[in-house]
Amino acid sequence: MHQRKAEMGRQSDAFIALPGGYGTLEELLEVITWAQLRIHDKPVGLLNVDGYYNALLSFIDKAMEEGFIAPTARHIIVLGTTASELLDKLQEYSPRHGEMKGEVEQLSSRKNCDMDGLKEGSSQGPDAA
Repeated sequence: MHQRKAEMGRQSDAFIALPGGYGTLEELLEVITWAQLRIHDKPVGLLNVDGYYNALLSFIDKAMEEGFIAPTARHIIVLGTTASELLDKLQEYSPRHGEMKGEVEQLSSRKNCDMDGLKEGSSQGPDAA
């Protein structure tokens, strides 16, 4: 499957996600990550039909507020509520990957991220109530 996605990435001018399930989310997050890591500079579009992706966008905004996603990485996602609106925005997209330089390193060296809570058996782990 990775080879198929890599080939689609090489041949594409942009990436567009329609409302979908786990496979769509996995592919969407992968191409967003590729953009953040400067593997590509292509736009990543979300067709946000009837607010389908609003919860995901709220999650991304929360991760940005908490310092897990660089603020300049938010521009990677191009939104449209109709196909024509999204296509217009994708054509206007201008990559700003140069602005992200250093932010990935800054995020990876966060001092206030307590990883001890993720240890197996810890009452502070992800399944703690």
